[in-house]
Amino acid sequence: MAVDPYSTLGVARGASEADIKKAYRKLAKELHPDKNKDNPKASERFSAVTSAYDLLTDKDKRARFDRGEIDGEGNPAAPFGFGGGGGHRAGPGGFEFNSGGGDFGDIFEGLFGGRGGGGGFARARAPQKGANVAYRLAVDFEDAAAQRPQRITLGDGKTIDLKLPNGVETGTQMRLTGKGEPGPAGNGDAIVTIEVGGHRFFRRDDNNIRLDLPVTLSEAVLGGPVRVPTVDGPVMLNVPAGSSSGRTLRLKGKGFTAKGGARGDQLVTIEIEIPADDAALKAWAEAAGKAGNPRVRLGV
Repeated sequence: MAVDPYSTLGVARGASEADIKKAYRKLAKELHPDKNKDNPKASERFSAVTSAYDLLTDKDKRARFDRGEIDGEGNPAAPFGFGGGGGHRAGPGGFEFNSGGGDFGDIFEGLFGGRGGGGGFARARAPQKGANVAYRLAVDFEDAAAQRPQRITLGDGKTIDLKLPNGVETGTQMRLTGKGEPGPAGNGDAIVTIEVGGHRFFRRDDNNIRLDLPVTLSEAVLGGPVRVPTVDGPVMLNVPAGSSSGRTLRLKGKGFTAKGGARGDQLVTIEIEIPADDAALKAWAEAAGKAGNPRVRLGV
């Protein structure tokens, strides 16, 4: 059965690149082999949607597929859609002869300059590039944010360092030209799909990074510099005196780098930690009594 990359991704033929990317991300997350270890069919579908995405995001290949010049796997299509019916047999010089019914001799004589054996027609098989090879690369959250080079070992045993692109996220694909399987017309490519891991206390918010920062009551009341982790290493952040839990402070340029090159920020939300069974603190609170009603703005 002919492969239709549009059907594989579940998008219309006129779909935009953004729609194609969105559909691929959704399917890649559903079919990822790490989430379907007991389902080999999911792994096969994952490879199929990756190949479909690869073809449809290559403007030249997509245009050639839409014109019917290549099939859904990137191979040249038979002229006028002929590919069967009377059986094919190989002839000398890398030609295929079709001996099927119907006299197409006059047509194909003009196109190909001669007939094949047995009254059929001859067409040359174009030399093919080697197959593309798909790789998955797990990238640590902090490495992705800081765009640290990633080392990957290819199928031929060679190791290379990859520079992560701007805007990197789970589903981002990197093409390594000529690093795929060998073929008569040259090597195919290696297609590396990035998977950005989670983090135990950082959270991604678009190109910003969020962090909930525990502070002591005295640090919140008196203010002052506190040490804060970032993906680039710890830095000092000045906590304003009288800060309440929920207050968010900004560390500029400590987030992910957007596709355009601008880097996001780290947003630090203050969380005051009250120690349990602190006698001095309890005595202070009892002496202070009710110093106003912080809920008055809520109408209670």
